[in-house]
Amino acid sequence: MSADPVRGASARSAPRFLIVRLGALGDIIHAIPAAAAVRAAFPESHIDWLVDPRYVSLLEMVTAVSHVVPLDPRAGVIRLLATLRELRRRNYSVAIDLQGLLKSAVLARLSGANRVLGFPPTELRERMARLFYTDAPQTTGRHVVHKNLSLISALGLEPGPPAFPLEVPRTEAVAAVESRFGGGPFALINPGAAWPNKRWPPERFGALAAGIRDRFGWPSLVLWGPREEALANGVAAASNGAAVVAPPTTIVDVFGIAKAARLAVSGDTGPLHIAAAVGTPVVALFGPTWAERNGPWSAADVVVARTNRCECLYQRRCHLPSPCIDDIPFDEAMQAVIQRVGRIADAAV
Repeated sequence: MSADPVRGASARSAPRFLIVRLGALGDIIHAIPAAAAVRAAFPESHIDWLVDPRYVSLLEMVTAVSHVVPLDPRAGVIRLLATLRELRRRNYSVAIDLQGLLKSAVLARLSGANRVLGFPPTELRERMARLFYTDAPQTTGRHVVHKNLSLISALGLEPGPPAFPLEVPRTEAVAAVESRFGGGPFALINPGAAWPNKRWPPERFGALAAGIRDRFGWPSLVLWGPREEALANGVAAASNGAAVVAPPTTIVDVFGIAKAARLAVSGDTGPLHIAAAVGTPVVALFGPTWAERNGPWSAADVVVARTNRCECLYQRRCHLPSPCIDDIPFDEAMQAVIQRVGRIADAAV
């Protein structure tokens, strides 16, 4: 480029960017295309990412990111000040707050960047964050991925379709899963979620695993996270031998396992977004959140939702006897699986 790509960057030096998105897992995944678009537009740039230490291993797989800066919000003032000193030494051209909280906006400003880019007040969870931005352009798109891409277009670039430049290692857990299934195709089922009202009943997940086996001949692997092993065992027990429980996994393991799977079925939680990011076909089951904002972004993926009748929208717990996601019957979920698998076959022709 003949002109300076960003204000404050020298014409003879590559611009330096800081992305601020501390968590959570799905939100970090949704922010990866923004980093990829910046890298594509400014290939010689240096792109750092400020993140909760729990997600450092995830971002180390993102080839668009030059350096990951961990910041533990629980570590105290001394560690915070040391991290801020490190950030200021890096002389950022632009800091991009993709979190939209007062905390993240303050961190972006204290990085010392010449420009601090953030969402307009109507898009912010905490509107006071706007006080710390130099630029807050209007954004377009309903899905978080597209909103993030729209925000960085203020840098003078034109983002293309969402890209997830990932180098996913083949870990021991991935090798163990592939060995368990003899290298053959398998479906990935994720029954857990941090919010109880995002979880479809385990007995229906088990029935779905049996339906997948009977229809396509594929066994299923049931993922589980902290305090979810009993839930995973319940799915396997209800599957009539069609599903087995996954070994303990790290975030990096889940990326590799999802990439190896033929299909993933999940509610609105991290493993769903991991599967979508690595290109695995997805069937998503949604209750208290809008799939149009938080769900899979590929038009080929299939969503089954009851959000339009939800009475606890974006609330962690449902105040009714049963959450709206329970209204999704087995038959509708199975039909969604058949539809998504059919699209895989059509794409291969």
